[in-house]
Amino acid sequence: MLTAIQNTLVYITYSILDSRGMVVEQHDIPVGYVQGANSGILPAIESAVAGRAVGDRIEITLSPEEGYGLRDESLVFVDDLENVPPEFRRVGAEVLFENASGETKVFYVTAIEDGKLTLDGNPSLAGQSVTCLVNVMDIREATPEEISNGRPLDVQAGTVH
Repeated sequence: MLTAIQNTLVYITYSILDSRGMVVEQHDIPVGYVQGANSGILPAIESAVAGRAVGDRIEITLSPEEGYGLRDESLVFVDDLENVPPEFRRVGAEVLFENASGETKVFYVTAIEDGKLTLDGNPSLAGQSVTCLVNVMDIREATPEEISNGRPLDVQAGTVH
């Protein structure tokens, strides 16, 4: 039986639960990555899958540092509501900002109170531990090109981030 070892192509499905046990992300279509090939998968998940076989189910608790990171209060801004375009004057609205380098960052409207609007650029799960429920769906030998890319060449590719 093939297991998830260096340079094998592994397909997983997964769910991410917040600190209250609520599912906040779920992928029922398998996500593929090459074990040990800098594929972009969260290192804690890759480590937990190492040595596992098809059919294995794994529960992993990720600290904020291993998952979505710590909260960065420098990414929270408060402005007068009148300075904000009307289409963004609702909690949950996404606002895209571009920095001087041309990189785009998503901020979310998280509060509107007393004529003020709060924008937060932190991931919603920043600062929280999360639980990942991972199912190993398939494992096969990776091709040299897949090892180089860290990802499968077929249509099942995805990313756990």
